[in-house]
Amino acid sequence: MRARKRIGLIVPVAGDKVPDECAQMYPDIDFVAKSLGLQTMTQEGFDKVVDGVGEAARDLAARDIDAITLIGTSLSFYRGAAFNDELVQSIRDATGLPCASMSTAILEGLRAVGGARLAVATAYIDDINERLRRFLQHAGFEVCSLRGLSISTSGIAWKVGDDELIDLGKQAAAQAPGADALLVSCGGLRTLGVTVPLEAATGLPVVSSMPAALWAAAQLVGHDGSAPGYGRLLASGARATR
Repeated sequence: MRARKRIGLIVPVAGDKVPDECAQMYPDIDFVAKSLGLQTMTQEGFDKVVDGVGEAARDLAARDIDAITLIGTSLSFYRGAAFNDELVQSIRDATGLPCASMSTAILEGLRAVGGARLAVATAYIDDINERLRRFLQHAGFEVCSLRGLSISTSGIAWKVGDDELIDLGKQAAAQAPGADALLVSCGGLRTLGVTVPLEAATGLPVVSSMPAALWAAAQLVGHDGSAPGYGRLLASGARATR
């Protein structure tokens, strides 16, 4: 019997690379990735790859894993809340494994930190930002501000530096004086190292796509989800609700 749990990640960007955040947050869990080959973070780009989610899930399930998470926030929310739920169910039906999506994880993370009125910072173009706004509102959140970086090419969000991310988050928070949480959306953004500085600068708990997705995924395999040193959500082992 394996001593370590294994989580499969369906990743949008080309290349079956496991995100660096996995080992940083959960060195005691093994992760494997399967790519969908997404080229652009647009409706057209998502439409070209989303039908491959089931096949990717089956590929991962054949690799002796314990759970699956669909990485890619915009890929899972771009057609709305019902479609996100359908994607998760399709993975469950295809594999029989516990599963979640990145979009579901950010909602769970926001609820875990008590967020209701949100400042939102993203990597996205305007169309995807408006789809995110509707997704969040459908889930019961108030979007008080929303600022994006207008990135449409898949696989380059990781190049956004810490200073630019911190500035973006601070701008979103400044435009939402009544906010009680800051959401940073896009799994490609490297947010793990800026969460604590952003929380200090804004006074708000920060929930961001990749850390939230891995936090929720870890709980699928019995981990408490805690990863101290990376902000309020990950400090306490707060439980995802699903």
